[in-house]
Amino acid sequence: MGARKKLAADARKEAMKTVAIAQLRNVPTSPRRMRQVADNIRGLGVDKALGILEFSTRHASEPLYKLLRSAIANWEAKNEGRKADEAGLIVKSVQVNEARGLKRMLPAPQGRAYRMKKRSNHVSLIVDTAN
Repeated sequence: MGARKKLAADARKEAMKTVAIAQLRNVPTSPRRMRQVADNIRGLGVDKALGILEFSTRHASEPLYKLLRSAIANWEAKNEGRKADEAGLIVKSVQVNEARGLKRMLPAPQGRAYRMKKRSNHVSLIVDTAN
């Protein structure tokens, strides 16, 4: 590895020390519905985002709530001795990508069948300190 690449790699590694990442794979909710819930918490403080997700009536809010709790736990494990409450954590980014869809057949009139794709998604959530 060249000196320039090593410096860039060290800089990336140093920047990732304050960041905690949590991922959720193959959630059986359509990506569009998950994005609607994710847009509500993007950029907010962790406490406020947890409150929004806990009392939301949307189906996608429960797995996102658990994912946010996991990201907070990951941050606390990475920064031993510090609590997330005093650190002023924010939801830096929430990314929802489409996962593989299950193809199913729906019965239709006159002996025909329609194709239906049951969609699922992958969610990646990044929590960082508010500097």
